[in-house]
Amino acid sequence: MEMLRKIFSKSSILIPLVAIILGLIVGAIAMLAGGYNPILAYSSLLDKLFSTPYNLGEAIRAITPLIFTGLAVSFAFRTGLFNIGVEGQFVMGMTGATIIGVLLDLPWYIHAPLAIITGAVFGGLWAGIAGYLKAKRGVNEVISSIMLNWIALFLSNFIVAKFLVEKGQQKSMTVHESAMVKIDWLIKLTDNARMHWGTIIAIVCVIVFYIVLWRTKQGYELRAVGHNPDAALYAGMNVNVTMVKSMFISGVFAGLGGVFEILGVFGNQTVMAASPGYGFDGIAVALLGGNTPIGVLLGAVLFGGLSYGSAGMSFGAGVPPEVVRIVIGAVIFFVASHGLVKWFLKPFLNKRASKRKEAA
Repeated sequence: MEMLRKIFSKSSILIPLVAIILGLIVGAIAMLAGGYNPILAYSSLLDKLFSTPYNLGEAIRAITPLIFTGLAVSFAFRTGLFNIGVEGQFVMGMTGATIIGVLLDLPWYIHAPLAIITGAVFGGLWAGIAGYLKAKRGVNEVISSIMLNWIALFLSNFIVAKFLVEKGQQKSMTVHESAMVKIDWLIKLTDNARMHWGTIIAIVCVIVFYIVLWRTKQGYELRAVGHNPDAALYAGMNVNVTMVKSMFISGVFAGLGGVFEILGVFGNQTVMAASPGYGFDGIAVALLGGNTPIGVLLGAVLFGGLSYGSAGMSFGAGVPPEVVRIVIGAVIFFVASHGLVKWFLKPFLNKRASKRKEAA
């Protein structure tokens, strides 16, 4: 409960909230400079998100992978590692799920769980490579994980094109229906939006993140190694194993994000010219969420909502989607610039401090 109180404390909520408002203001200024109406643009964005059950369902679908990648980045960061290779782990999760979904034909109660677990393990193992290099060879995980992003992309393309490809197409064969994880009743409720079990599992992962890090002995060791590896080693903890374990768990979160894009949304994997981008957006989500599980969930809702709603800004107000990226970039800038946000909040904070003195 102490952790939850910290998450929902005034200071932890106020700074991201002010950062979001400042980001929206910067976006409005950019629109005005381009000759667009910011009020119409933002109202069109909200209309796109909430106008129909289909749009709401698709917005939730767009938010789901960002929860997974945000959790992946946050988990590693909480344990003293910067996992910038979430993009590659996401892609490997897609590939693992596609392999099982295409090549095997099993009963649904075996096929779908096996595909999910395989994709998660693929993502975990891919992150584990960077963790192993860090633990055994001292290789900076930022460098190794960035390089592994590209290796994952091209390895995935090779596997799809060589072993899984649909003849005459630049994509894999369709995953068997027994491996798909769509929620039929929710799809009907949202007018055929692509709703799937990944959204529910993402919420479960938010809870698991909190329990593992703050309610288990293993989580204490993970955080201890992240705070001070030398002190953790002196206390008898196996620092090297803990680093690899931390990266593996982080990769599992990222891999799950890729799994549900295949099994819940697309049903096949294409030969990609570039990575999907969810891993890099996950860094922004984690930053906005303060590397807390609830914060990541809320950050994913904001980023996913802005990304999906940008189409409404384009059609309703003629604003190009790139302006949404300006808003997101501005929000990230203000979240990262705590000193600048606190400068905006200084009059309010000083007033509150003076009231406390008077009350004392």
